[in-house]
Amino acid sequence: MERLPSWIRQHLAAIRALVVLTLVLGGLYPLAVTGVAQVVFNDNAGGSVLRKDGRAVGSALIGQNFTGKDGAPVRTYFQSRPSVAGDGYDMLSTAASNLGPEDVLDTLPVPGKTDDEGEPEEGRQSLLTQVCARSEAVGEREGVSGARPYCTADGVGAVLKVFPAVGAPTRAVSVNQACPATPFITAYQGIKVECGRPGEDYAAGRTVPVRGDVTEVPVPPDAVTASGSGLDPHISVAYAALQAPRVARERGLDLGVVRTLIDANTTGRALGFMGQPAVNVLELNLALDRE
Repeated sequence: MERLPSWIRQHLAAIRALVVLTLVLGGLYPLAVTGVAQVVFNDNAGGSVLRKDGRAVGSALIGQNFTGKDGAPVRTYFQSRPSVAGDGYDMLSTAASNLGPEDVLDTLPVPGKTDDEGEPEEGRQSLLTQVCARSEAVGEREGVSGARPYCTADGVGAVLKVFPAVGAPTRAVSVNQACPATPFITAYQGIKVECGRPGEDYAAGRTVPVRGDVTEVPVPPDAVTASGSGLDPHISVAYAALQAPRVARERGLDLGVVRTLIDANTTGRALGFMGQPAVNVLELNLALDRE
C-alpha cells in the first residue's frame, strides 16, 4: 500500500491531537475540576447563592442595592456602599470610575443647553462632589452630620479657581457652586469670592481646594466611595454600626439584637492579618428578615 504524502500525514496527526486535547482539556479536565469543587467547596462552587423562602435572592459574593421602586433606600435594610457598575452592582458592567483624588472640578450644566441626544445638559460631577453629596445624603438618612473636609455646606467640593495662577490673587471663584449660589467662603486672601458661572472657562486659574474646619467625620469612607469592581458585597463595621440605630428603630427591634446580628455576619481579616473586618450586607439583611 502506498504511503500517504507527508503533508496529509501531518494534517491527520494535527487532527488527532486536536481531538484528544479537546476531549481531555475541554471535557474530562473541566468535569474533574467541577466535581472536586462541588465536593470540597460545596456551595461556593455554585456561586455562593443565598436563598429566602427557597427562592434565590442573590450571592454572598456580589453586592446589591436595597432600594424601592423609586430608587430611594429602603429604611428597614442596611445599605450597601455606592457602586458605579452600570446602574449599580451590574455584573455585566463591572467597573470603577477611574477618578482619583485630583478630580475636584465639576463641569456645571449650562441652562438651556442640550446634549447630542437633545436632552438637557447635566454637566459632570467631580469625584470630590460625588463624595460630598453622598456624605450629605448618608448623614441625613442616619441622623448624623454629613460634613467632610473639602466639602461645602450644600454638598459640593469646596474648590476655588484663583487668578492669576501665579502671583498675588486678583480674582477667586467657587467653581463648583453655580450662580446665584452663595460661595462657601466670602473672601480669599482679601479678594471677594464669586460664584461659578456655567459655561465660563476657568482652566487658566490655579486650583485651590479649601479644607474647612471639620474635625469629626461620622460617615465612614466606604459609605461615600465605590469599590474597584463595583460589586463589593461588604461594608465596614463602622458603616454597619452607623446604620444600626436606624434599622432597629424602623423594624421595632432592640438595638442590641441588631448589633448581635452585625457581629454574626462580620468576617475577620483574610488569613488573620490582611484587610479589615467587614460585614456582608445581604447576609445581614436576610438575618434581619428572619428575626
